[in-house]
Amino acid sequence: MTAAISDVLTLSLARLARATSALVMTACAVLAIAGFVLIGQGVWIHAKALLAQVLLERAFAQTLATGTDVKPWSWADTWPVARVEVPRLRKSAIVLAGSSGQALAFGPGQVERTPQAGDSGTAIYSAHRDTHFDFLGDVAIGDEIKVTRRDGKVLRFRVERTSVVRWDASGIDVAADGRRLVLVTCWPLDAAFSGPLRYLVHAELIEDAAAVR
Repeated sequence: MTAAISDVLTLSLARLARATSALVMTACAVLAIAGFVLIGQGVWIHAKALLAQVLLERAFAQTLATGTDVKPWSWADTWPVARVEVPRLRKSAIVLAGSSGQALAFGPGQVERTPQAGDSGTAIYSAHRDTHFDFLGDVAIGDEIKVTRRDGKVLRFRVERTSVVRWDASGIDVAADGRRLVLVTCWPLDAAFSGPLRYLVHAELIEDAAAVR
């Protein structure tokens, strides 16, 4: 009797071990597939961002040449309005009209109802921290930010300060006196998911490039 019970227990444990092993293997396979999907999505996001900037550069060149807004592709609901550059970092991007999710998928967007860079008030450019503004954390106080507008006017700004604010409490008065530029992205800069905080780089218009520290 004892031997029979022992055999039954041994058989049951063996079946349980096989089932557990199968579950573990299945879980590993699911996690591996999920990992590949996430990696693929990340690669696609960056590839799309790079390809979009090529098309945006072409459209912006046409805008500068013709003086008219040119869509980067036929179904686009936005168009290039400026090129923003940080010469020290050798980084640049074409800025799109509007800051909708669709616009930000392809490049930085100029926040609605903010003036053109260089006009009275504060122009605001917003972009994702892991694509077009992935360099924003490296921008230092005193750096020059160069903006080429769609009318061909080239302006230079100097970074004065940075700040971290809630998305709905930036404290920026876009109509205040002065000529300012603010670059915005999500905070923390290395976070995997978006939260309520934003990282701001504040810059002031300078009249003479030699004044840049």
